[in-house]
Amino acid sequence: MDIQTPYYLIDKSTLLRNMQVMDQVRERSGAKVLLALKCFATWSVFDLMREHMDGTTSSSLYEVRLGREKFGGETHAYSVAYADHEIDEVVSNADKIIFNSIQQLERFAGRCGGLGRGLRLNPGISSSSFDLADPARPFSRLGEWDAGKAASIIDKVDGFMIHYNCENADFELFNQLLGRIEEEFGALFEKVEWISLGGGIHFTAENYPLAAFCDRLKAFAAKYGVQIYLEPGEAAITQSTTLEVTVLDTLFNGKHIAIVDSSVEAHMLDLLIYRESATVMPDEGDRRYMICGKSCLAGDIFGEFAFDHELRPGDRISIQDAAGYTMVKKNWFNGVHMPSIVIRELDGSLRLIRKFTFEDYMSSLS
Repeated sequence: MDIQTPYYLIDKSTLLRNMQVMDQVRERSGAKVLLALKCFATWSVFDLMREHMDGTTSSSLYEVRLGREKFGGETHAYSVAYADHEIDEVVSNADKIIFNSIQQLERFAGRCGGLGRGLRLNPGISSSSFDLADPARPFSRLGEWDAGKAASIIDKVDGFMIHYNCENADFELFNQLLGRIEEEFGALFEKVEWISLGGGIHFTAENYPLAAFCDRLKAFAAKYGVQIYLEPGEAAITQSTTLEVTVLDTLFNGKHIAIVDSSVEAHMLDLLIYRESATVMPDEGDRRYMICGKSCLAGDIFGEFAFDHELRPGDRISIQDAAGYTMVKKNWFNGVHMPSIVIRELDGSLRLIRKFTFEDYMSSLS
């Protein structure tokens, strides 16, 4: 099937591998796993994912609705701050609602009906080494820091959410930080029904000590008598998706450069935000090229990669790991053509799910 680039290609066979790890975690640890829609929300593959995950968790009203309408299962609502005009719709679409602050909890508790209510705690520690993504950064607005204040409203909640990991593939670090969190908040954990340990735990990574991870979760749940929730985003879809692009032009300006029919700024924004390079496989050979996007942004660069042949217009390149925090952030910068969405089914066939048009671009404006 010949599909015009650029497009995101989701490989269900790789996605299924991640889902099978979800099954192992659920079975061995007793934890429930919720897809973090802030990371990945391409609902065309929810038919596969919902068979291996317990539901979704969100960061906004629209994500709550998407989770309820397209995924099903448990729908957890969280927001840094709910607005008065949206809280009723959030409640009508959720099974649990998690508040970021005690003030928001007290303000909206009377409008939650019989919905399960939670509070986000901020333990003041995290695995993040990048300030932009560190929930425990100085003066962080993400959650309540004071265990004493949280204890004062314990009768108003039945659970807590804690997010302290970021792309953390180190089980020992996860375990160490969780132990410190228990020292600070353990007395509160004994008084609620459930604890969400958030996302950012890369337990689908190759060679991750999955058995030790599951045993730690199970022991935690037994110690406090709680249901554990995990909120995987990247862990659920890692390595499942590529961004397929085509070389449009090549030039030499001190380095060999290839310009492709895509844009980092528009289609892989996280690379710019976190100052990272894309990945192109196998990245081997004696010819090195700087792969650049076609937008007018001077720094629209995917990275430098090795090839075993001279690149020419029309050549195809697959940019790896283009799902998490990527498809949800795509935009119309410069009016660059939005990548289509394509699924490689389990039988190897390709299915074009969505192709974006000028009308889509025009309707996103006014």
